[in-house]
Amino acid sequence: MLDIQFIRTNPDAVRAAIKNKRCDVNLDDLLEADRARREIIGILDTARARKNEVAAAIPKANKDERPALIAEGKEVKERIENLEPKVAEVQRRFDDLMLRVPSVPRPEVPIGKGEKDNVEVRRWGTPRAFNFKPKDHVELMTILGLVNWDGPRRFAGSRSYAMMGVGALLEQAVLRLAIETLVERGLTLVNVPVIVKERALLGTGFFPLGLEEAYSIAADELFLVGTSEVSLVSMHCDETLESAQLPIRYAGLSPCFRREAGAHGKDTRGLYRVHQFTKVEQVVFCLPDEAVAEKEHYALLGNAEAILHKLEIPYRVAIACTGEIGLGQTRKHEVESWMPGRDAFSETHSCSTLGDFQTRRSNIRVRLADGTLAYPYTLNNTAIATPRVLIPLLEHHQNEDGSVTLPKALVPYMNGTEMLKPKR
Repeated sequence: MLDIQFIRTNPDAVRAAIKNKRCDVNLDDLLEADRARREIIGILDTARARKNEVAAAIPKANKDERPALIAEGKEVKERIENLEPKVAEVQRRFDDLMLRVPSVPRPEVPIGKGEKDNVEVRRWGTPRAFNFKPKDHVELMTILGLVNWDGPRRFAGSRSYAMMGVGALLEQAVLRLAIETLVERGLTLVNVPVIVKERALLGTGFFPLGLEEAYSIAADELFLVGTSEVSLVSMHCDETLESAQLPIRYAGLSPCFRREAGAHGKDTRGLYRVHQFTKVEQVVFCLPDEAVAEKEHYALLGNAEAILHKLEIPYRVAIACTGEIGLGQTRKHEVESWMPGRDAFSETHSCSTLGDFQTRRSNIRVRLADGTLAYPYTLNNTAIATPRVLIPLLEHHQNEDGSVTLPKALVPYMNGTEMLKPKR
């Protein structure tokens, strides 16, 4: 959420952000709601002040003055009672519009509509040139016996799957490698709740716009998270942190759930786009300083890249254009791993800076060294998400007979297994 004072004084910058991020909110409606809100709150405050003045004057008044004061007190009370619901309605309108206003992208973010407008920053590794026809991950996982495709879809629906045997061990090995990499780099591992109240999703910026993507538990007014970022940020809602506590660096491990409501008929083959997955997410709280946030951003990105280095997966890094970054993001880098089966670099990680967008919405403040209060900045990054990362891992390291040679860094997490071999 932006500071309303910033919006009032920088309407052109906010309008540009709305246009370039392709957000559906009318800034003029917000500014009018803000004006109406301030006006009616002023009237209400004046009425309340007068009510207090009258109440204080009545005991001191003589018998000739008292009836008029009592009558005025009743009239002011009625006026306040009529104003309060009007104020509440205007406030609701203002709050709803404020939740839809995007943050302003950093100057280095390219203006664009979609992923084709993202700008490549660098590449690491070389996509493998096969001297045989490579198999895609669906074929590989099937002949290796790593997954059950049909059973889960009969009882859980489309986009469902079950990792089996060595497949389940492989998934856990990748997660363990990622976790230990982050812990070695100073992050605190957290197993978070994945069932949260609406407030957590509003506070982190996933609601109201992402409502259709979330699975809800209607009877309890709760929701399943699509990322542990929601829980990690919300752990500090309504708190005042001390500047000495920052930066706080978390690595959240959790199952994640997304309806993929806008992806009907898209990426239905295999494991690229599924409803349930497991992710290790990095979240940082830092001082509200752009230079500090930039340093943290590239450290998070470096952590994710280090994991891909260990998995020996070629990838490229691109800075996402305005049309590809979310409501609260001021800067985002996407890491796209090479997937031979798709003959393309495809997203496996993203790294985002959000400024004070989430902390304002979640009422998280920090007491600075001079004693003043401010909102800390938050950042997040996908350290690893599985099963998607298994696609480039298996496809890139496959052999002609369908076996897969595991990267050396992964072998210790697989109890010494160096190669996955087809089941006979």
